[in-house]
Amino acid sequence: MARELIARVGGLTKRFGDRVVLSEVDLDIGRGEFVALLGRSGSGKSTLLKILAGLDRAVEGQVRVTGTVSVAFQQPRLLPWRRVWRNVVLGLGEHNRDRDLAGRALSEVRLATHADAWPRTLSGGEAQRVSLARALVREPDLLLLDEPFGALDALTRLAMQGLVEDLWQEHRPGVLLVTHDVDEALVLADRVLVLGDGHILAEHVLAPSRPRRLGDLLDVRAAVLTDLGVTDHALA
Repeated sequence: MARELIARVGGLTKRFGDRVVLSEVDLDIGRGEFVALLGRSGSGKSTLLKILAGLDRAVEGQVRVTGTVSVAFQQPRLLPWRRVWRNVVLGLGEHNRDRDLAGRALSEVRLATHADAWPRTLSGGEAQRVSLARALVREPDLLLLDEPFGALDALTRLAMQGLVEDLWQEHRPGVLLVTHDVDEALVLADRVLVLGDGHILAEHVLAPSRPRRLGDLLDVRAAVLTDLGVTDHALA
């Protein structure tokens, strides 16, 4: 049986003036599928994510997204003058600014006791969990994650990776994770795509078994690093 597609991109080209950032890109994301997108800085990863989010429509080609889309960025972008729970339901509209709704989302990211806190009192990891709660409260069909752990310390980053995997398993949205971290992509994703020169250069499909151990993924890790132009894998 054919999988249900949440997002389909066909022949996508994006230009900034004379510069072509994305050229004839094709990408499908199925319901409940976790896709990671890797690439060097400036390769167009975040541009593609913004196009899928509907934040940039000045493109050539086909872009079709089914259902609700939510985005979590690297910076949590919390409003400092609103308490945590109000940040979670921000943008839902007056009729949906429900404290109970926010509370349920905060419970899922293990921050139920922080509903009345001010954003300035949160740690970096806590603020990022609030951002994730704000994305999840919309019950998205497609969840877009733009390097959401990039500003976190190593231990907090590992905890957030585990939390995202748990939430994905629970809600089963389609996910596109933009990241620079090869290991993160291998641990979380069903498919790892490598973007470069405006094209998807390679695709690596991972075994569905979870949890994953990086020690079992050394061959695919080496292949992804080679795709990224990293030839001295011992230093990566």
